[in-house]
Amino acid sequence: MTDTPPNAATPNAPVPPAAPGTFVIATAGHVDHGKSTLVSSLTGMEPDRWAEERKRGLTIDLGFAWTSLPSGRELAFVDVPGHEKFLANMLAGLGPAPIACFVIAADKGWQAQSSDHRDAIAALGITHGLVVITRADLAPDTIDATEAEVRAHMRGTPLETAPIVTVSATTGEGLDELITVLDEVTDAAQAPDASARVRLWVDRAFTIRGAGTVVTGTLTAGRLRTGETVRLHGESIDRTVSVRGLQSRNSSTAEVVPQARVAVNLRDVPAEELHRGDALLTPDAWPIVDVLDVRRTMGQPLDAGVVELMAHIGTAAVPVRLRAFDAEHARLTLARPLPLQVGDRIVLRAPGSRNVFAGLLVLDVDPPELSRRGDGARRGRELAERPATGDILAEVARRGAVERSVLTRFGLPVPSRSVPETEALPDGVEAVDGWLVHAPGLAVWVEAAKTLVARELQARPMAAGVPVKALSEALRRVSPPLPEAQNADTRPLLTQIIARAGLETTDGMVRPPGHSADLGAAEAGVAELERRLAAAPFSAPEADDLRELGLGARELAVAERAGRLLRLGDGIVVSPRTPAQAMRILAGLDQPFTTSQARQALDTTRRTVIPLLEHLDGRGWTRRIDTAHREVVR
Repeated sequence: MTDTPPNAATPNAPVPPAAPGTFVIATAGHVDHGKSTLVSSLTGMEPDRWAEERKRGLTIDLGFAWTSLPSGRELAFVDVPGHEKFLANMLAGLGPAPIACFVIAADKGWQAQSSDHRDAIAALGITHGLVVITRADLAPDTIDATEAEVRAHMRGTPLETAPIVTVSATTGEGLDELITVLDEVTDAAQAPDASARVRLWVDRAFTIRGAGTVVTGTLTAGRLRTGETVRLHGESIDRTVSVRGLQSRNSSTAEVVPQARVAVNLRDVPAEELHRGDALLTPDAWPIVDVLDVRRTMGQPLDAGVVELMAHIGTAAVPVRLRAFDAEHARLTLARPLPLQVGDRIVLRAPGSRNVFAGLLVLDVDPPELSRRGDGARRGRELAERPATGDILAEVARRGAVERSVLTRFGLPVPSRSVPETEALPDGVEAVDGWLVHAPGLAVWVEAAKTLVARELQARPMAAGVPVKALSEALRRVSPPLPEAQNADTRPLLTQIIARAGLETTDGMVRPPGHSADLGAAEAGVAELERRLAAAPFSAPEADDLRELGLGARELAVAERAGRLLRLGDGIVVSPRTPAQAMRILAGLDQPFTTSQARQALDTTRRTVIPLLEHLDGRGWTRRIDTAHREVVR
């Protein structure tokens, strides 16, 4: 693995042989405790990239190195600065890493930044790692005391029971044991999910002559492929880009799977538009949010009175405003939106401070608005009941219905559609095609649909039903409202509501099964017209005839929807059987035939025959040959 740019000339190079596992490990610990020296001893590579770093013997920014264990596992190290001035850089390196290597020197013992780095590990929720006591040759008599000191300071943190290894980079003492422990730690670490969506936090961006713009980062989930399109979201850019090339494990490759350090060559993106804290994302898979609700996992109470803070997420550092609900829960408003999900970890730092203020767990990336007095306290109580992985029932209940894909983007553990709903979904949640619906809300919509259709048909007995659109709009005015259709397909929901209400949809109208329009006073006129058309099917009534029968446009429309009449346009009304009767006569004519011949054969007027023939053309029963002739389609 390497953080040098991929070879743009060979974007489809073969994928290197798969190792038993590839893992990324970030160092942590006080400045000048031997982190970089340890990494160099393990890998044979110098992690410090800057001449100034090597000259001063002080790590300033992130360094990278890699090696292979005897088991075949690949290890990629992210070496972070330990000096208090560079805490932001340290958090950028530690933030995306799944495993931490905490370093403390035997000749120096626990120091101030040791506590800061320990707190950062705890705040980030890193549960896998090890402790390395370095410089054993300089203070051999302090090893036991240093180990006891480490155990005491680690008590109550994720690394409380982490293995401790003592080494000397100078003499080589303990390095073999360290390699064995690294194998054990990585073997116990959670296997990364190569099928997951990608969120690669950028830690470097630069330009290579002949290759173009390159970004580097730690790939912890998902996979990247040469030639694919990804979303690039950042401080000053948000668009899709093409992956021109990839490099990992010191090789150009067509695909990278987690865990890995990866360098991504991007097509047509100026490096000056990119910054640490930007992210490469699977398109349409992540919510980009600037308001979220959180729970404190460690550190200062959230209602301590500090409201302006710096949030460290992945490799990003963003100013935030905190609104505390109580000591444990709060709402964060970010200075710029980021791709976040439920379960993400955030480190809070006060401006100008070099210590961790608090660690946070993201509970909600689409929180409700708070506008009424007491909303904050109520929201705090709601969040206190919410599990760390999110609450599907609460999310669905708040909205009435929500698409599965939306909750998946939020990072909630939505059950697979292949799992039986009764086993997978919480009580009170039902699955409707791609939607999850709150059962009480669905019951409200069903009853509202019944009531609306019944009321409308009682008020308008001649109506064929209630338009689907009108029903949908009405259901968006009840509580809870039916979701808006502008960004989602709500048709499956509406179909389910109509069915459960015992209704049906015909020609865009919702009505009870078997419903027929009540013609009322117009019934006699329609019946008389039917009698006349049965006797003379091609003698369409004149407008005066229709008025005498009391049949206006509304009455004719209702009769047509009921299947009793057929309107051909321009006031021509015939029987629904008239087109078929005409076809039997026209088929007996010499083909092709003229309009005049058709009029004579049907014994009708030009006023009637022209729209009738056009109707037959439209149904594909006759075909127009030229301006004067038609023929029957055999």
